[in-house]
Amino acid sequence: MGLVKRIGRSAPVRAVLCFLAAGYIRLVHATSRWTVVGGDVPKRFWDEGQPFILAFWHGRILMMPYCWPKGRRMNMLISRHRDGGLIADTIAWFGLGVVRGSTAKPGRERDKGAQAALMEMIRKLKGGEYVGITPDGPRGPRMRASDGVVAVARLAGVPVIACSYATKRRRVLSSWDRFTIPLPFTRGVFVWGRPIDVPAGTKGEALDAARLKVEAELNAVTREADRLAGHDPHAIQPAALEAAT
Repeated sequence: MGLVKRIGRSAPVRAVLCFLAAGYIRLVHATSRWTVVGGDVPKRFWDEGQPFILAFWHGRILMMPYCWPKGRRMNMLISRHRDGGLIADTIAWFGLGVVRGSTAKPGRERDKGAQAALMEMIRKLKGGEYVGITPDGPRGPRMRASDGVVAVARLAGVPVIACSYATKRRRVLSSWDRFTIPLPFTRGVFVWGRPIDVPAGTKGEALDAARLKVEAELNAVTREADRLAGHDPHAIQPAALEAAT
């Protein structure tokens, strides 16, 4: 039995670990100097009360609670895997809501609540709330967007806005997503992309083109964040295309 499974079956242990993880995220943020690039883009939507989908890569999830202002209801799409439960319990400490499921099409990946999650996200977006999606989660391929994020945007009638972060001091794990752990007492940057609209009638090749546009924008803001933090912007690459098919 793996460590994650053992933790998932012990509610007290899971609660402690999630509390510590949230504390570490707060420590990194509080002891570091942060800048925001492109923050006027989401601010316009927040000020006008217009919902959108926040898109970010799975490997950059750790500090994302701090890209978001208090008072704007955010609901993160989190998988139903046990590790997804750990993420959900951790982000709850930051007042973020959760939609459990995936953006997989019904009938694929055992349909892990995909249809229910899709309907819940659309309901929240149409109700004026916001939704956050990792287009390459929960299992990859790394930094390759699935079609779920553009499908939700099309059905809800809201744009997708990419965001990423990087810090000067960090550790990059050898996991599938090259999970990035920022270290305390550093400097960091959040980089926002431009809104990507997916019109209601978009389908077929046009929908795939929108997916690729989201993917390209996410990779662009991630490279820019790494560059501004002093790293080689091409050090962490998307999964090879043959691995993504």
